[in-house]
Amino acid sequence: MQAFDIGIIGGGPGGLAAAYGLHARGMNVAVIEKDLWGGTCPNRGCDPKKILMAAVEAQGHSEALQDHGLTGVPQIDWAALMAAKRAYTEKIPGGTLGGLKAAGIANFHGTASFNDDGTLTVGDEQLNAANWIIATGQEPRLPQIGGQEWLRTSNDFLDLDRLPQDITLMGAGFVGVELAAIANAAGSRVHLVHHNSRPLRAFDQDLVTDLLDRLRENGVDVKLDTDITAVAPADDQYLVTTATGETWTTGLVFATAGRTPVLADLHLDRVNVATTAHGITVNGRLQSSNHHIFALGDVVDRPQPKLTPVAGFEGRYLTETLTTCDSPAIQYPVIPAVVYGKTQLAQLGVPTVQAAAQPEKYTINDLDLTHWYSYQRIQDPHARIKVVVAKASHKIVGAAVLSSEAEQVINYLDFVISNQLSTADINATIMAYPTLASDLTYFN
Repeated sequence: MQAFDIGIIGGGPGGLAAAYGLHARGMNVAVIEKDLWGGTCPNRGCDPKKILMAAVEAQGHSEALQDHGLTGVPQIDWAALMAAKRAYTEKIPGGTLGGLKAAGIANFHGTASFNDDGTLTVGDEQLNAANWIIATGQEPRLPQIGGQEWLRTSNDFLDLDRLPQDITLMGAGFVGVELAAIANAAGSRVHLVHHNSRPLRAFDQDLVTDLLDRLRENGVDVKLDTDITAVAPADDQYLVTTATGETWTTGLVFATAGRTPVLADLHLDRVNVATTAHGITVNGRLQSSNHHIFALGDVVDRPQPKLTPVAGFEGRYLTETLTTCDSPAIQYPVIPAVVYGKTQLAQLGVPTVQAAAQPEKYTINDLDLTHWYSYQRIQDPHARIKVVVAKASHKIVGAAVLSSEAEQVINYLDFVISNQLSTADINATIMAYPTLASDLTYFN
């Protein structure tokens, strides 16, 4: 049996952040991965998605500037775009494993399972550690419907050799909306189906409505308040049936209604680790009900968004916690979340729904940005921002943004909120003009 100070189950961004940090502090670390080294984000998630989205965003900017200096909208070459994506992702597993080996960090590839005595079995190996970190993340969830076996997932979408002329997406969360934007831009007829009237529930619903209107304008068939109940083969396509009896044929059906924590093989019941349907229960130190087992990233049941930067933040936190006496509970900074596409939706800080419920504490500035110079210049006809300002301090504490440049604006506001900058502080800085950053003085 091999013994380590720390055993990390999961070789994704969060687990790797902890592994390298703890190794640098002199800890004897082992990392175990059963799938692709590097985890979901660089292999099957945010990184490859953003490579595909780069062409979508460029097409969107070009469309906006028709008759304003550009003629002709570029068409997406799916095969070439997928080749660009694969040129990136194919290097990730080998590069990640090579980095661990070069650093001298022990690594094991195989399915991990806890034993009753707290040790771990990985294939033919038996491992022991003073403490364990579970960082196994999440995987796409398949709904229990007739014809479940015919459903594909986002993993499949991000590695399609050929994009069908017609696709159906089950679920209008982050994944569904973003894949709809990509497929629509690439020329596919898209059906986006959501079971209730509140997709993207965590976001400002006025801006969500605006975003869905933009998708409809672009030709996406958005269906709310309905469920897909069955999928069945129909020649070389699939017949989709909803709860209301509506039917249509489509090239492929993708389950995009949420993800589930990867826990099944670990046998956490053997080591008394409490879980819920949303993941592992932890305390303020990311410690499970077994005090020798910690968890981080998407596999944790917590209110913070399940995003790669959050997992990395938690990995760095556990580096300190497991090498420092009496470490404080984790304190999360404001966390930006972005739904990507030709029109982007972004949010951070105090949500607008919370601010509206506490008018004695907050003011919401709802600004139509379409006539601002920055958005006239790029011909963004739908730009809008809601800025939450604390009445006591007159400082920005939250924001929700809808525009083709929302990802940039939200990061600028992240810096403003995290550093508690006032209007005077912003005005004391000279920024390049005219830019999105120089617009900051107008938001408060």
